[in-house]
Amino acid sequence: MRTVYLDNNATTQAAPEVFEAMKPYFVEEYGNPSSAHAFGGLIRRQVEAARGSMARLLGAQDTDIIFTSCGTESDNTAIRAALRAQPDKRHIVTTRVEHPAILSLCQYLEKHEGCQVTYLGVDRQGRLNLDELDAALTDQTAVVSIMWANNETGVVFPMAEIARRVKARGIIMHTDAVQIVGKAPLDLENVPVDMLSLSGHKLHAPKGIGVLYVRKGTKFSPFMIGGHQERGRRAGTENVPYIIGLGKAAELAEKNMAEENSRVLALRERLEQGLLKMVPQILINGQEAERLPNTLSVSFEFIEGESILLKLSALGIAASSGSACTSGSLEPSHVLRAMGVPYTSAHGTIRFSLSIYNTEEDIDYTLKHIPKIIDELRLMSPYWDASMGSCRTGGFTE
Repeated sequence: MRTVYLDNNATTQAAPEVFEAMKPYFVEEYGNPSSAHAFGGLIRRQVEAARGSMARLLGAQDTDIIFTSCGTESDNTAIRAALRAQPDKRHIVTTRVEHPAILSLCQYLEKHEGCQVTYLGVDRQGRLNLDELDAALTDQTAVVSIMWANNETGVVFPMAEIARRVKARGIIMHTDAVQIVGKAPLDLENVPVDMLSLSGHKLHAPKGIGVLYVRKGTKFSPFMIGGHQERGRRAGTENVPYIIGLGKAAELAEKNMAEENSRVLALRERLEQGLLKMVPQILINGQEAERLPNTLSVSFEFIEGESILLKLSALGIAASSGSACTSGSLEPSHVLRAMGVPYTSAHGTIRFSLSIYNTEEDIDYTLKHIPKIIDELRLMSPYWDASMGSCRTGGFTE
């Protein structure tokens, strides 16, 4: 059975070039980059070269890049660092559509550490109201943390404008950029965020490596305490093979950006238009907003998304009902709830997320099977009138 992998926002295939770049650092070039001898010095130079590759992808300075274990560590470090550096400020501003790495932390800080959190809403297309952001900022705001692109819908927030408004008030600005890095050109020299998180396994590097960008001059208190690694900002022996892999992935992402924004976008449009043509009663979430080129969130009304995923999986098609970090929940996605997506649609939502390794054959194979899957499931739905091709509304309450 063929495999069609359309869940790249959950994780990506490590690029073959990345794997090859990493291999020598397990068994040949295995020195500790903090060692004083020449063998360690060689490794240190390779780590710094990888740091430079990542900085170029972000439009940043090498010295502003801190290697971490993942996006979640980077997010937690950024928020907690901002709070520790400003102990007199306990207010955080974020959004209702953030990744659990931000939302769960903010909820914890509210409950256990006396922080106040303002959660900004979004409209039906998943867009922010920047006037609401302005109104939320106070003299007690320690940090604003707003994702650059949503992991479920692909909706892109206007980060340059958001950051300018936040910095005009002298407040620390953090963005979770896990989904956008490698899919759209970034230039942190001209987007005034103070801190940015990313995760290697979302851009064809391995799992277990991430980055926290911290702009020079930003108030920062380390999360990991111990040795002097990462210029004293993140203690612990560097994960050299994975850093090397991430550096190679950054080089490839810069090289493949045009393909991401042309061929991958065309594949997404092929899938989206095919579904709209072949399947009635569906919603494209964020359709009118700026979206990532690879992401398509589709709500199939009056059926369960988990049932769709099981049938797709049986055919070798991998997709998602939303964030992999919340897929165990039976509740509708918090992102879709914040957008006001109807209950009967939110429960039947599937996220398709593509990569440069997908092909037209993948899309056509998916389109060949989805209409039949949806028809079969709707015939079993008590809310679907097969003869009318619409919802049976009698007796249904949301």
